[in-house]
Amino acid sequence: MTGLAADRRTFLKGLGLLGAATLVPGCATTASSPGSGASSGATGELSLQSNLSAEQAKGAMEKLVAAYNKTGGAQVKLNTVASEIYRTQLPTYLTSANPPDVYTWYAGSVADSYAKKGLLLDVSSVWEGLGNYPKAMQTLSTSSSGEKIFVPTSYYWWGMFYRKSNFEKWGVTPPKTWDEFLAVCKTIQSKGVPPIGIGLGDTPWVASAWFDYLNIRINGAPFHRDLLAGRGRFDDPKVKAVFTKWQEALPYFDPKGKSFPFQEATSALLGGKTGMFLIGTFFADSAPKDALDDIDFFQFPIIDPAVPVAEEAPTDGYFASKKAKDPEGVKKFMTWLATAEAQEIYVQSSSGTAIPANPDGKSADTPLVKKGKAMIESAAELTQFFNRDSSDALQPTADAALTKFLDKPDQIDKILKDWQAAAEKVFKA
Repeated sequence: MTGLAADRRTFLKGLGLLGAATLVPGCATTASSPGSGASSGATGELSLQSNLSAEQAKGAMEKLVAAYNKTGGAQVKLNTVASEIYRTQLPTYLTSANPPDVYTWYAGSVADSYAKKGLLLDVSSVWEGLGNYPKAMQTLSTSSSGEKIFVPTSYYWWGMFYRKSNFEKWGVTPPKTWDEFLAVCKTIQSKGVPPIGIGLGDTPWVASAWFDYLNIRINGAPFHRDLLAGRGRFDDPKVKAVFTKWQEALPYFDPKGKSFPFQEATSALLGGKTGMFLIGTFFADSAPKDALDDIDFFQFPIIDPAVPVAEEAPTDGYFASKKAKDPEGVKKFMTWLATAEAQEIYVQSSSGTAIPANPDGKSADTPLVKKGKAMIESAAELTQFFNRDSSDALQPTADAALTKFLDKPDQIDKILKDWQAAAEKVFKA
């Protein structure tokens, strides 16, 4: 389960591709104690712990739950937690004596890391009715022991997002190569605008996108997956080459971006205070809907044409606690979440960048989504994202290494040595 080994044709077969159930960050909302809202077999209530706290995503989840609660099954109680709190508390939720039942989270290695600890409910019976889902989706939802432990509901893409009106004003066009990208950065900087936005304040994981993309562009997706699975070393000269290339772009990063989270980096981009932002489509749930028509993106620049092009296409959905008090009720709910109907409710109620994982689900037919589909469909390989291709436990080691690099880029050797030492502790745990 470590990594996304299936090629893109297998992954895309039968799909109207992409999508972000925006299962990454949002602004703070209601937090709770780990066991808050846990199910009670006597009351017929199920608890759904959600990290979808951006305004549009949260509203879409509320409509989703309301629709299910009208079907006559066990009533679902939605508990929304600020995303960064959720990410750090998820292991506590799952290991508590009275855990919530169902959780929004990610497919692949990150889900398998919890399954290996015996924390997730086997939902193989749910998959008996999901024969229309492509094989790669099934693989991403299967634990290393062979149990289905995840129900995917959407997936999405990452890209270099920008405002079309600003690019036109600055006289620049989307670059295709790394050299062209640096030239665009130089031009935007000459206009008095920081070319590259980044939000590391409470969301340091955003820096991992830069590491992921530089690594898959320079060393390729197989090397990247092996590295994140513990079959490589972070102090490898090939990894150092990633940071050496990254140094070329550092003069163009917004220096203020280290102090605020990605939501504020989104606002900076929309306000013309930065030029570009490497981010996933979930950022649109933090953007005013009237700004979406002016948003576009380009593919992360090609660095070595000889390296097969890979793209990040994270898959989002749900898993459940093995301690769920009403496992059959949970499976019924998750079966419904897997339907095209349920996934379309979310799509229609959120920013419109979410695309159903169910091949029968309809996505928004916008130019942005069409362009995202085309980019992913043309990719030779697909990756998920740093923690999704490794584990939530490894992500903090990346956060520490990458934020330190952005502060002290002249200390690459020491940073990589320390990163390798920290990673070894995680892999041995």
